[in-house]
Amino acid sequence: MAVRLPAMEDATPAGTRVKHVVVVGAGIGGLSAAAVLARAGLDVTVLEAHIYAGGCAGTFFHQGYRFDAGATLAAGFYPGGPMDALARAAGIPAWPVRPEEPALTVHLPQGDPIQRWSDPTRWIAERARVNGPAESFWEWQEQTAAAVWALASALPPWPPASLPELTDLARIGVSVLRHLPSGLHAGSLAVDALTSAARHLPAAHPQLRLFVDGQLLISAQTTSAHANALYAAAALDLPRRGVVQAEGGMGAIAHTLAESIKRLGGRVLYRHEVTAIRMHAGAPVSVETRRGGSFPVDVLILNLTPWNAAALLGSDAPYRLRRLPEHPAGWGAFTVYAGIDASVVPDGFPLHHQVILRQPLGEGNSAFLSISPAWDAARAPAGRRAVTLSTHTRLDSWRGLEKDGPAYSEREAVYTERLFGAAERVLPGIRSAAGLVLPGTPDTFVRFTRRIGGWVGGFPQTSLFRSFAPRLAPAIWLAGDSIFPGQSVAATALGGLRVAHAVLRSLGTCLEHPAAGQQLAGDAIR
Repeated sequence: MAVRLPAMEDATPAGTRVKHVVVVGAGIGGLSAAAVLARAGLDVTVLEAHIYAGGCAGTFFHQGYRFDAGATLAAGFYPGGPMDALARAAGIPAWPVRPEEPALTVHLPQGDPIQRWSDPTRWIAERARVNGPAESFWEWQEQTAAAVWALASALPPWPPASLPELTDLARIGVSVLRHLPSGLHAGSLAVDALTSAARHLPAAHPQLRLFVDGQLLISAQTTSAHANALYAAAALDLPRRGVVQAEGGMGAIAHTLAESIKRLGGRVLYRHEVTAIRMHAGAPVSVETRRGGSFPVDVLILNLTPWNAAALLGSDAPYRLRRLPEHPAGWGAFTVYAGIDASVVPDGFPLHHQVILRQPLGEGNSAFLSISPAWDAARAPAGRRAVTLSTHTRLDSWRGLEKDGPAYSEREAVYTERLFGAAERVLPGIRSAAGLVLPGTPDTFVRFTRRIGGWVGGFPQTSLFRSFAPRLAPAIWLAGDSIFPGQSVAATALGGLRVAHAVLRSLGTCLEHPAAGQQLAGDAIR
């Protein structure tokens, strides 16, 4: 996917001074936008409250281990994919990643484990073994995903917030429709835009539905009965496109972006918690930090949740932010970070596992297990491995518990044992092999990511209209998992690239985004 930047000396229109861009939050979305804007010649400053970059896709250090804090799967690094596009736009020569195969192993309550291979031949054989005559579902999924990712890669203004954006969206959409593969037509896409993924799942295949539901819970924050069909098809596609392992942990991706920003003349400042935005005549003029810093701003990018953005802007928040419900709607995460004896992990053992014990999903009934690779000595002390376990959990079930109170501690202990119980099914002996155990609750995510309520993963993707439009006000933008195309490293990176494109366009300079039809044609070949 070719993303061409103007030459550095021509990055801003003639007669226009270099703009002060301030990005609040060093998550993947904000860093992606910042890197592209820095390369375009703007004066960029990223302010991060924590001591490292990445947010929910960060990696923290503790007692010799590097644990992935939230996200543990990274995808979208294939040629022409979202991370390839970002690297070209930000001038990043290479990502510090290695391909991982299989992408994921799924363990259902009955039957053999299911391997999600990135290799197309092996994946087709695997799903035929497991799902038999349900091949039509995967054919629909792959064809639809190609169209959706082609649309997303063209950086569409979704949801459109003005007539020019609607016109631009229509132009991109027409380009996609002109290159649809045989078997896929505009009418079916229109129906899928308004219905759930469940209508494509054969009722006679409950195991297939459970497998898909588990995948969608981690990639769309909801299950097939509720997930928008178009979004679901795209979300299910990321493992098929290839998963990578970042050297040193997921945080290496954010670190690479932060270093790129600094190399391009921008700044990434840690321990700089933003406490106020000073406004004048409806526009931001400065960003204030808890440490007493004040940063002039012409363009403000908030790599925050809508609730955090509303709290920061206060009475100056736009109408949609002011009408948010009191508490975030969606999921939190319960995690366990464990340092284990490496001898319990067999040679060649897959690194990523989803374990489904029973329904309803989440709350320890389903769990995700990621193990640091044996080749990455930076992740753990000699003879040890770093493990991240996680499960979805309802935020309201934690909200009424007093932190450090007996009910809270008891719930924390129960969930820790639930996760180890799920992990034992995959890796017998893991509990006794764990010499270090660190539980994490939604309150932990509040403390370290500052996300109000501990809300993670973005909105459950039940409708294409759940996402926010990125432009909150003429000079204020939103980045992260709350804007299209939503959650995951690849999606938030595309969202950041989209914000950078829109900012430059508002200043009279444009990134040349790819022709959607050309991208779709390339996907059809792969």
